[in-house]
Amino acid sequence: MSRIKFFIVFFIILFFVSISNASTIEPLKVLFIGNSYTQMNQMPTLLKKIIDKSGNNAIVEQSTEPGASFKIHSERTEMYNKINSRKWDYIVLQGYSRELTFDNNYIDTATVPFLNKIIDSIYSNNSCTNILLFMTWGYDKGFLSRDEINTFDKMADRIEKGYFYLAKIYNIPVVPVGVVWKSVRKETNIDLYASDSAHPNINGSFLIATTFYNFIYFGELNTNENSIVNKETSYLINKKVQDVLQQKKYNLNYYSFNLKLDNSDRRKYKLFYSSTYSQNDTNIKWSFGDGKKSFDLKGVHLYKKPGNYTVRVQVDQECGTKIFDRVVSFKKKTRIKKHKILNK
Repeated sequence: MSRIKFFIVFFIILFFVSISNASTIEPLKVLFIGNSYTQMNQMPTLLKKIIDKSGNNAIVEQSTEPGASFKIHSERTEMYNKINSRKWDYIVLQGYSRELTFDNNYIDTATVPFLNKIIDSIYSNNSCTNILLFMTWGYDKGFLSRDEINTFDKMADRIEKGYFYLAKIYNIPVVPVGVVWKSVRKETNIDLYASDSAHPNINGSFLIATTFYNFIYFGELNTNENSIVNKETSYLINKKVQDVLQQKKYNLNYYSFNLKLDNSDRRKYKLFYSSTYSQNDTNIKWSFGDGKKSFDLKGVHLYKKPGNYTVRVQVDQECGTKIFDRVVSFKKKTRIKKHKILNK
């Protein structure tokens, strides 16, 4: 009898271990290359905390140098060593605060040759790395020494145009931190600046981290589980991030797959998934965060219970395998109770 119990216990343990292993996915690897705007308040660490709180798994590291432009970055041995240290899923590039406030002819000579060198080194290490451009923001009072950027709005607009110019050259996405910053600055009372009116304070760094979390995972932040800033600040910033990222020019489906949730049935939690890739051109693998997988280009996945799930899409391309994560959230549905009408 004891042997029977032993085998029952053994197979139960084996079952749960297999389920656990099936649900475990390799961490997403993210590297920030930037300057003090990235360094302030240990922003990459804040992003890691947000990712951990969401139930996801990621390695977030940085290679930073205060005051560095893309030219200075291109001369940093430490940066190249960091690039070559892992097969990164995402590498984020951030330049000097005023570097992209000049016209395109200036950018062509002062930035592009050095950015070419950095991007070549990234693709040489892993040609499937997703490169993101970190759009920064204007100084609170602008830069008074140049008339064309002597107010916040003038400087912010120039920076936005500069980053989109680079995005067009390299065909890589821009993470619109500066646009979110502008929206929060204009429409709330939240102070985002450190004492120098240029660098981010903790609210500003939280805004940066929240924007990157939403951009990479396309998942709404749970403002009740944030210990970085107060609840109201967290809610307002996350709302502005969502508003900005829903704009068409910040379309996050640049890798051509779509997820749609159907939460209408109280007993079923449906996820419709699809890709515009051709089955003949590539292989695709969907992992739904509950141990289930699919190799179809499109279909419907049913979850047994509500919760947050990380959907991982692995796409085989000429460069190798590209990995994308998305968070989907199914909320528990409340049962509507029927009350009897008592005749009196």
